[in-house]
Amino acid sequence: MTIHKSINYLEFAAKSIESTKAFFMTVFDWSFEDYGPDYTAFSTDGMDGGFFNSEKSTKTSNGGALVVFYSENLEQTEQEIVKAGGKIVKQIFSFPGGRRFHFEEPSGNEFAVWSDS
Repeated sequence: MTIHKSINYLEFAAKSIESTKAFFMTVFDWSFEDYGPDYTAFSTDGMDGGFFNSEKSTKTSNGGALVVFYSENLEQTEQEIVKAGGKIVKQIFSFPGGRRFHFEEPSGNEFAVWSDS
């Protein structure tokens, strides 16, 4: 159901659409539909979006928004990210309400994962 004035779709740059797709399918169980060689759309539980071919990437250091995933097991998710080709860019740290870490997926976009345990 589409809700008026809600965030409906997210798009990200990807230096390597195929590597990015493989990463998110492996770690987060996303599904994809390709629309030519320069765009792929993803579908998750609760959010849809896409990746477009670009040499750019989004990082908090260059003003990019930070998309944060939730995990029931932070250390296990961190291991899965590294095994699938992600790079940890900020180690697990505590904050009021939980813990989190930041990572880059294979195309260089920065994301974070948090847990309340």
